[in-house]
Order: sequence, then structure tokens, then C-alpha cells
Amino acid sequence: MHPLIAGIDLGTTALKLAVFTTEGKMLESVTLEYKLFTPQSYFVESDPAIYMNAIEKGFGQLKSRGLNLKEIAAIGFSLQSETMFFVDGEGRPLRNSISWMDNRAVKQAEYLAEKYGDELCYQHTGQISWAANWPAAKALWVKENEPEVYAKTKKILLIEDFILYQLTGRYVSDCSMLCSTLYWDITTKGYWKIMLDELEMTKENFPEILEPGEVAGTILPEVADRLGLDRKVKVCTGAMDNAVGAVGVGAVRSGMFSESIGSTLAVCVPTDKIMYDPNRQMPIHYYPVKDTYMMHTFTSGGICLRWYRDHFCQLESTSAAMTGADAYDLMTMQALRTPAGAEGLSFLPHLNGSLAPDVNPHATGVFMGITMVHGKGHFIRAIMESLGYLVRRNMDALSAMGIEVDEVRAFGGGAKSPVWNQIKADILQKPVCVTSAKEAACLGAAILAGKAVGLFASVESACESMVDIVARYEPNPVNREVYDKGYAVYKKLQTDCAGLFDMLV
Repeated sequence: MHPLIAGIDLGTTALKLAVFTTEGKMLESVTLEYKLFTPQSYFVESDPAIYMNAIEKGFGQLKSRGLNLKEIAAIGFSLQSETMFFVDGEGRPLRNSISWMDNRAVKQAEYLAEKYGDELCYQHTGQISWAANWPAAKALWVKENEPEVYAKTKKILLIEDFILYQLTGRYVSDCSMLCSTLYWDITTKGYWKIMLDELEMTKENFPEILEPGEVAGTILPEVADRLGLDRKVKVCTGAMDNAVGAVGVGAVRSGMFSESIGSTLAVCVPTDKIMYDPNRQMPIHYYPVKDTYMMHTFTSGGICLRWYRDHFCQLESTSAAMTGADAYDLMTMQALRTPAGAEGLSFLPHLNGSLAPDVNPHATGVFMGITMVHGKGHFIRAIMESLGYLVRRNMDALSAMGIEVDEVRAFGGGAKSPVWNQIKADILQKPVCVTSAKEAACLGAAILAGKAVGLFASVESACESMVDIVARYEPNPVNREVYDKGYAVYKKLQTDCAGLFDMLV
């Protein structure tokens, strides 16, 4: 019997569960949505039970399709970062979980920034500033606003820690997930005492720290029986979702750049040492390979194209519904018929503010250069090109740090479009590679778990076995000049609009 590996992607609004062979073939996958709720402005929470319920339903669906769950040897995870839980001594949640999207802790973040300064934050955590969405600020919010909950809290957990405890009875976390909490020190790979003191907690109030892709424990017998799994299944630590997705497309060595266009645009570049940005634009994260780090940013991505589809492409959406086509395919066909550079139409894709390397929470989307010549295809292409320019902007920031990119691995919804992949290759003047992974995050989670239980000697060798490149887009030199000019316009538009963004607040 050949062992199988399960990869679970615990996303913001849905769980994806996929089962793979050791050659990387996906046998089955399921997606289960769950709901968040917003009790008031800036608050985003969820019922802690939804995640294990989704896992149980997911395995149940796989079993109903005829998959032999008893052949699964290990389970790995890809996880949303920063979503946190406050539990009592029995591991029971004391309140709803607080989502990574939650921004209630603005005052607490401002307090931390004033007391400690952003430079100290960057040097010890790798994050460029104190922010309301980081767990340290949210923990302070609970301490100040829900003192009865805080007094009963025995453990502060991230979503990985909470799920691993449900599966194994052991409190463990991993360096990749902890690196954006602001209470974990990237230089020591331990909890940061300054922040523990600030929170009036000790390391006993937090999980044991493991590396990504280590065995957290054997599944609890009663849980194995409930899920239909073998009682010997090993449950393994994972890592933050964007990094796990990068592993799932084989971007595991220095110089390999992964980008994912889903609702957000996320970029990850592994490095073999901690590299601080002298301009403090690029945050540092821990990569899913031991003692490897990564430069990682994310901002508005495919949500821009979805916004345009929903508001301006009713014809394409109606046609797709009637014919079974994809509305995005109909849109990108119009972009394909539009010249490179969209005949001078430029777009800033900041529908939710902009993050590193051009941090501006007040930034908005901007179309510039509209003339009588421009039609729908120009607007669609300008949106697609803007995300290529944004990726190039990140590459420039990395180049200024001495990090050079020689290849791009693309995944996510945007990587399904050959038109978009070619646009990115032409803008970046780098090859863009697409792999066979239909669920890159689930595959990356399976790779980490396979390495953890000894099915592979290393993450790199696992990628060699499980990741295949199926398309490679080489840059077209004919479009280089027009895109160099378009990129120059993009950068100047970003700079020149900064004051206008502030005026709109």
C-alpha cells in the first residue's frame, strides 16, 4: 500500500482539503465554506467550532466518494495568519475567534508604536510597523476591553495551534505562523520577552514552538474514528498560506519568486538569511524550510478584476451564465485584442489601500489617461497590467536589497489565464512558470507533511517528486519598451497621488 498525504488549507472563508500521492497526483479534493460575522465596524469574528466541523465534513465527503481514508499517513496544513483564539485550561474557547482581517485594535497599535517605535518592532519581529491586525495588538485589546476573558485565558492560540490541539491534544505552533504575531522574536526563534511582559503573560501561555513541517503528534484515537482515519495518522505543523502555496509550486530556493493572484496579490521570495530592508519597506517572514526566511507582501489583487466584472461586465456575466463559459475568459479575450500598454491607459490597483513596498492605507484605485480611444478591453487590460507593474515594483524593492530574481512561479486564480501570464512575463522581463498544482496550498501542505514523516528527505526533494512545470511564458522583447514606459508612469502615478489620497480621507 502506497501512503497518501492530506493537505488542508484553512482559508479565511473556506476550507480546502485534498489528498495526494507521493508523486503529487491529486486524487480528490473538497471545498467547504464557512461564515464570518462582523458584530460592529472593524470587528471580524467567527465561531471557533466552524473549523473542526469543516474538517470533519471534508473527510466525510472524501469517504463518500470512495477514497480509502485509511491509506492517509499524514496530514499537513496551510493556514490563514493572525486569526487567534483565547482558551481556558481545558482548551475551550472563551470567546469567538478574532480574524486576521479584524482591525479593532487601532488604539493598542498606536500605543505600542509610541512606546517602542517601529524600528524595534522591525529588528525583532521582521514586521515593518505595529499594526492593528497583528495578534499582539488584539491581545491588548482583549486585555483592556474584556478583562474577565483575559483573566481566564490560559493559552493564546493561532488557528494552527487551536486545530492541532483538537487533533492531537498537544499545544504546538510553528515559526512561520508566529512571525507576524509581534510577540515572537525572529532573531531568536522564541517568544519576545518585551511583548510577553507587555501582555502580562509568560511563554507558558503560548504553544510550544516547532519548525514548519514537523510532526505535532499522532491523531487522538477518538478523533481518528470520528474522521474515518487510521489511528496511526501523524498530524504535522504547516505554515502560513502564501508561503505554503509557494512550496506547492516549488519555489524553495533563493532567487525563486512566487506570486499568487487571488483576491489579493501575494509575493514570496525565500532567502537563506535574515535580510533587513534599509528603507524598511519589505517585511521579513519565516519560510517553511528550516532556517530560511522570505520577503513577503500582499495587497489588492484579483479583487480589482472581480470589481470591474461585477460593476461593468454584466453582458459578459450574462453570456457566461447562458453558455457555460467563464466571464473572466470573455473579459481576457477583450484584453488580448487590446495593444500592450492599453494605449496609454494606466491603473493603480489599490481598492483596499496599498501595502509594502508603498504602504498607504488611504490609497485608492485610480484610472489615468482615459481618452476617446479607450473601450472596455483597454480597462480590462489596464487592470491586468497594473498587477504586473505591482509585482515589478516589489522586485525593484528586493533588488535594492541585493535580492535578484531569476524566475517567477505563478499560482492562484490569475495563473489560470495564459493572457495574464504573458502580460506579467513581458512586464517583468522574466520567465513566468505555471505548475500542475490545482490546489497549490494543499499540495504545499502535503509536501511539508510528507517531509515531516520521512516520506521525503527534504522539502526540496519532495518538490522534485511532486511539482511539475506545465507551462513556461518567456518575455516578448517586442513589448519591453512599451512596458518600461508604462511602469515609469505607474511609479510616478503612485507617488504623485499620495497627497490626493490623504485629501480624500
